[in-house]
Amino acid sequence: MSKNTLEDRLAELEMRLAFQDDVINTLSEQVAKQEMDLRELWEAKRIMHKQLRDMAPSNLKSEQDEAPPPHY
Repeated sequence: MSKNTLEDRLAELEMRLAFQDDVINTLSEQVAKQEMDLRELWEAKRIMHKQLRDMAPSNLKSEQDEAPPPHY
């Protein structure tokens, strides 16, 4: 193989490696951002669920307050 061919191949590999590193970093940042977004959404869901429970108490009686079934 000629020296030019090896140098060209090496340059191509270095360029690919740099591009892949950039893509990996970009994807890693995006995953971290999405994880933070998910945490915020789960916290908002938890708060909304609690507020909904506090606003509208259940019409169902607790098991202790229910009358026993009739005996025939």
